[in-house]
Amino acid sequence: MTEETPGFDEKPDVPSDAAQSSDDAAQDAGSAEQAGPAPAGDENQDTALSAQLDQARAALSERTADLQRLQAEYQNYRRRVERDRVMVKEVAAANLLSELLPTLDDIGRAREHGELVGGFKSVAESLETVVAKLGLQQFGKEGEPFDPTIHEALMHSYAPDVTETTCVAILQPGYRIGDRTIRPARVAVAEPQPGSSAQGGKAGSEQSGDGAKGADAKDEESGGPDEG
Repeated sequence: MTEETPGFDEKPDVPSDAAQSSDDAAQDAGSAEQAGPAPAGDENQDTALSAQLDQARAALSERTADLQRLQAEYQNYRRRVERDRVMVKEVAAANLLSELLPTLDDIGRAREHGELVGGFKSVAESLETVVAKLGLQQFGKEGEPFDPTIHEALMHSYAPDVTETTCVAILQPGYRIGDRTIRPARVAVAEPQPGSSAQGGKAGSEQSGDGAKGADAKDEESGGPDEG
C-alpha cells in the first residue's frame, strides 16, 4: 500500500507581480533585439538621401545653366535677325531708289529751266514725296566745304575769295538713306589761289614790318627824327 506524499502534485504558488515582471522583461529583451540594428540602418538611409539630394542639386544647377545659355543664344538670335531685317530693308530701298535717281535728276533740271508745270509738276511732286517717305535725302550745296567722302569733284579751279577747298557749283546732287550714301554729290571745287588772299596779306604784313624796321634803323643812325 503506497502512501501519497502530500504537495507534489500541486503547482507552487507564484506571485502575479513576479510573473508580469518576467513577461515585461522578455518583451523588453525582444524589443531591444529588434531595435538594436536600427540606428545603423537609419544612418545609411540618411547618407543615401543626402547623396540623392546632392545629385538633384547638381542636376538642377546644370539645367539652370543650360536654360540661361539657351536664353542668351535666343536673345542674340533675335538681335541678329532684327539687324539683318533692317539691313535687308535698307538695301532693297536703296536698290529701288537708285533706279529712280535719273528720273529725279530730270525733274530737277526741268524745275531749274521752268518746265515743271501742269500735270507733270503734280506727278513730279508726288514722286518726290514718295521717295522722301522711303528715307531718301538730297544733299550738296554751293559754298560748303569739300568732303571727299560725300562729294565727287568733277571740275577744279582756283579762287581768291576762298580759304579752303570749297564746292562752288553742284553739277549733280547727292542722295543718301540714313547714313548710307547712294550717290555722292558731283561738284566743281575751288581752292585758294596761291600767292593771294590770306597768303598775300601775310606777305604784305611781313613787308610792312620790314619797312618799319628799316625806318627805325634809319632814324637811329641820323640821331632821331628832325625837329621843326
